[in-house]
Amino acid sequence: MADSSTTSVRPVDSADEARWRELFRGYREFYHLPESEDIVSRVWGWLMDTAHECQGLVAEADGRIVAIADFRRFSRPSTGTVGLWLDDLFTDPQARGTGSGRALIARLQEIAADEGRSVVRWITADDNAQAQVLYDKVATKTNWLTYDAKPKEA
Repeated sequence: MADSSTTSVRPVDSADEARWRELFRGYREFYHLPESEDIVSRVWGWLMDTAHECQGLVAEADGRIVAIADFRRFSRPSTGTVGLWLDDLFTDPQARGTGSGRALIARLQEIAADEGRSVVRWITADDNAQAQVLYDKVATKTNWLTYDAKPKEA
C-alpha cells in the first residue's frame, strides 16, 4: 500500500457508494455494532444530502479508496465557538499504518482552520490501541469521560 505522500483526501462522492458502504460496514463490525443495511443506507443518504449536517471524506491511495471519515460541525456553548466532530474514521485493515488516517485528520484540521473552527474532536474506544498510537501523535488526549443516557419512554 501507499504511504501518506501518495495519499489524497477529497469529499465523498456519489460514485464512491459501493466502497464507502464496504468500509462503513467494516467500521460498524470493528465496533461490534449489529449489522444493519438500514443504518448504512441512512448514513449514506445523509452524506449525499447537502442540507444534512453530516459530511464525508475519503482517502485514496493508488487510485483506491482506503479510508473514510464522516464529520459534522458542533456548537460549543462553553467556549462560544464551533468545532468539527469526527464521528467515524475507518481505514481498510490492509492499509493501516500507511498514513491515510493521518491524512484525513490533517484535512479536517485544514477545514477547521479555513472555517475558523475552534477544534477537531473525536472519541475512540479505550481498547483501540492501534488508533491511539496515531491519535497521540496528532492530538491531545483529554480528561473527559463520555456518558450515554437513553431517552425516557413516553
